[in-house]
Amino acid sequence: MTFTEKDLKYIWHPYTHQKNMAAPIMIDTGKGALLIDAKGNEYIDAISSWWVTIHGHAHPYIAKKIYSQAKKLEQVIFAGFTHKPAVRLAENLLPLLPGNFEKIFYSDNGSTATEVAIKMALQFAANTGRSKKLVLAFKDAYHGDTFGAMSTSSRGIFTKAFNDKLFDVIFLDKPTLANIGNIKLEIENIINDIACFIYEPLLQGAGGMKMYDGNALDQLLVHLKHAGVICIADEVMTGFHRTGKLFASESIPTTPDIICLSKGLTGGTLPLGITACTLEIYNAFVNDDKAKTFYHGHSFTANPIACTAALSSLRLLRRKKCKKKIEQIIRRNKKFADKLRRLNFEKPIKNIRELGTIVAFELVTSSEDSYLNDLPATFTPFCMEQGVYLRPMGNTIYIMPPYCITKTELKKVYTVIEKFLKALPIPT
Repeated sequence: MTFTEKDLKYIWHPYTHQKNMAAPIMIDTGKGALLIDAKGNEYIDAISSWWVTIHGHAHPYIAKKIYSQAKKLEQVIFAGFTHKPAVRLAENLLPLLPGNFEKIFYSDNGSTATEVAIKMALQFAANTGRSKKLVLAFKDAYHGDTFGAMSTSSRGIFTKAFNDKLFDVIFLDKPTLANIGNIKLEIENIINDIACFIYEPLLQGAGGMKMYDGNALDQLLVHLKHAGVICIADEVMTGFHRTGKLFASESIPTTPDIICLSKGLTGGTLPLGITACTLEIYNAFVNDDKAKTFYHGHSFTANPIACTAALSSLRLLRRKKCKKKIEQIIRRNKKFADKLRRLNFEKPIKNIRELGTIVAFELVTSSEDSYLNDLPATFTPFCMEQGVYLRPMGNTIYIMPPYCITKTELKKVYTVIEKFLKALPIPT
């Protein structure tokens, strides 16, 4: 029995329709922007393996650092103990965060980072004697797959089986300069009962790469913070230069009270989550009353090897070479998006947009715009045959490459997308 056959027999893959599932491709190695399968075929990883691998695969600097750490200390309980990688990471990261953050709470992925943030905000209200219990989020939001994170995510295919188990959340339209007044009116009568507002700044990733106005978001944040609402920026995907800035919240004058990080945090090497908060929030948990303690944690909280990977990734991000590569990707993506716009009247594509290192658009099909659209069944295999890995979300096609991608590799990604579009019939 081959490894692929064993995989089909023993393993349940995420976000994958199981009936008649195509055999997964066995990846043996990765190098830079490339994934290399067991037969030696190379694929350009144009979505950074679910948005995490920002420096590319098997980066030698990160690998060297985690190897050295693994020989010294691989894991220790983080209640009553600490270690240098966790302290150094917090010390180096806090000054870079967009806001007055002074404390970091470690977890192990993006969903748990947002889960921590929601619990932190709700308990802050309770600890400070406030009867605030309402939670705000945006329509089309996605904050993770744990129950608190799901509750603050827009109801849809991801949450359908669990909707009756999720707590109520007030979902708002994404703000624009035209509708921000109506949004404020919508929450006027309940604003003093709102404990927190969680949002993905500028870009909703899993919701379909939806981009929205930062100026209108700023107006909403000012309004909410004036009423004492804790604002939580979910930067699990938008962090670490994905939108151009180190953090998307840097593009918005009003900063959050809590920020959630994961994905690119370790350069995609190991799972790690961070929830950072202001001193005001932290101090609400410092009390003689033990019931006001934040009783939350994970077995692998602040894992030393993961913290070491994050420190290594952060050092790479701060190098001039990496910043230059990011700027090049942004410029090339803009040119590609402009080229797609010129095709817009000839091919069935719409809503072409770019932000930072991301380009996205929708392919107009006979099916509705949704995650269940059948486009991935034809688009991904076509791209793989050409040596490029792209995985659309329904009929939303997007590019989010690792920063190490070469000019030649990125040009090939663009060319493969264009080749697919050119093979489509021109709509009449």
